[in-house]
Amino acid sequence: MVTPRTGDLPRWLVRDWIAGGALFVATAAVVLWQNAHVAVLWDLSYVLDSAARIAAGQVPYRQFPFAHSPLTFLLQAAMIRLTGRVYFHHVVYVALIGGLGTVITWRIALRALRGRVVAAWPVALLTVAPLSVLGIYCILPNPEYDCDCAFWILVAVWLLQRLDVRQKSVMNGLVAGALACLPLFFKQNMGLPFLVAVAAAIAALIAFRTVRPSADIRNDKQIRAHLGAVIGIAAALSAAVLVLHWTCGLRHYIHWTILFAAQRRMPAWREMLSVYRERSLLWALPCVVTALIFLRTWIGRQKWGRLVAFLLLAAPFLFMLSSLLLYDDADERGDALLAIWPLLLILASVLALRNLFRLRRDPDMRTLLPLILLVAINGTMMSQQLWGSSYAVWPLLILLVAEMLAFLESIAANSGVAHRLTPVLAALIAVTFLICGGFYTASEERLSYAKFPDTPVQHSAFPQLAGMATPGPYLPEFDELLRYANTNIPINDGLILLPGEDPFYFATGRVPRFPVLLFDPTTNPYTPGQIASLAGTLNIRWLIVKRDLQLVADPMPAGAATLQALLPRFTLAAHLHGYDVYRR
Repeated sequence: MVTPRTGDLPRWLVRDWIAGGALFVATAAVVLWQNAHVAVLWDLSYVLDSAARIAAGQVPYRQFPFAHSPLTFLLQAAMIRLTGRVYFHHVVYVALIGGLGTVITWRIALRALRGRVVAAWPVALLTVAPLSVLGIYCILPNPEYDCDCAFWILVAVWLLQRLDVRQKSVMNGLVAGALACLPLFFKQNMGLPFLVAVAAAIAALIAFRTVRPSADIRNDKQIRAHLGAVIGIAAALSAAVLVLHWTCGLRHYIHWTILFAAQRRMPAWREMLSVYRERSLLWALPCVVTALIFLRTWIGRQKWGRLVAFLLLAAPFLFMLSSLLLYDDADERGDALLAIWPLLLILASVLALRNLFRLRRDPDMRTLLPLILLVAINGTMMSQQLWGSSYAVWPLLILLVAEMLAFLESIAANSGVAHRLTPVLAALIAVTFLICGGFYTASEERLSYAKFPDTPVQHSAFPQLAGMATPGPYLPEFDELLRYANTNIPINDGLILLPGEDPFYFATGRVPRFPVLLFDPTTNPYTPGQIASLAGTLNIRWLIVKRDLQLVADPMPAGAATLQALLPRFTLAAHLHGYDVYRR
């Protein structure tokens, strides 16, 4: 078989189809299993109700406040228009995206390791295997903008990576550049840093390739492909600006997705840097540094030195495994798993800095991949820091692990055992992430902001909610509300649901009359007085207050003041099991 060019991969062989199919099925199965017993109504309500109102013809940013980028909601709205209001269709969507995300991550890792690691194929498969339990939609299995954004970042990285192949054309660059813009319109704090990093990387590659003494700009297909990526970015952004201007208005879009969103969710620098204040770094980082020094010096040529170096590298992962025995609490076990993030991010930062100094010698996208991934991950952490934001970007961390394994093989080559050390360490990392990640996902620790009582899983009786399941009384109570609304509330009457935890409009097909659906500080720009005034102006005739919230914390700090402002206009019409219904 002819050796492929740098960065390229041969056609899929039988083993590739088997491995890719296994990764896809395993990840999709976990997503489906999660959806079979867990539903976070708060998150579902925001995505599905917003998508339903868009499907009904309402325009975000111009007709109602909207703090998030539009593409996740547009995709869900398109599904509603094409296939109807059936929740299970959205479950199938997240299972497909989750499985594809794991397969794409594997192909990116394989391309990154090929030619740098002796056993590239098994190492790539081992490294990515934990995504079967930590994949894009495994932890939070509902349609979500962070998860969609992470998927399209992976697609863009896969295409950008292919620009290193010499036979690629301007058209390949155009497509890669255009798709690098897509994440920006799924989630701002993830997509914008990623796009800036990609644009800077492409500019640097063009600069370094053109200043080489042997540069042949007219015939260098990689330069032409990179120039095509620049054109693709410019064309995609220009098209997006025009579409926004013609639909919702560019001024409205900037106000809600940038100015308002930053005002409500932009954390302080101290909070952003809290990711790197993990106490385990005090011992884990010296362990890794000492191991690399051992492998780089004469100690690595000694049998005992190689063993000590391996144990030092393995120590953070062995500690993570031991946490399953040391701690009984899911929260402490989850913290032990997440503690590996700052260590790996710091090590990857050093690797990215090293690659920058080598860029003149190796001006290709693979050299800059760690930097691009780091920027995307740190942009993601701006939202809810490590615990809150890491659920969707485990594939990006896994790709950083693959890059660090390739670097380790180049270091360990000095000791003559690189071909054995890297696969063994990759296997240890895979086992650790699979076991600890499996416990983390199964414990629903990341979803602990919602209540999941130790009771039988309940399902909705409404066909629109087929496939929705969660323990506790929440779905039966919601069904009772839906039956009451179908019988007693005219279809065209305006409603306010406080705090908006349930996908009421998705389930009923009603068109919202009030501009806000979810009354939390992130999405609601109105004061209690303004809400009461708007309720009168818009002729809101019904007020539905949910008493039995699935959320642990009160999502509506001004809830009491809002009720105080609204209730004088309404009288109690029904006292249901989980809701109070008021009529004007």
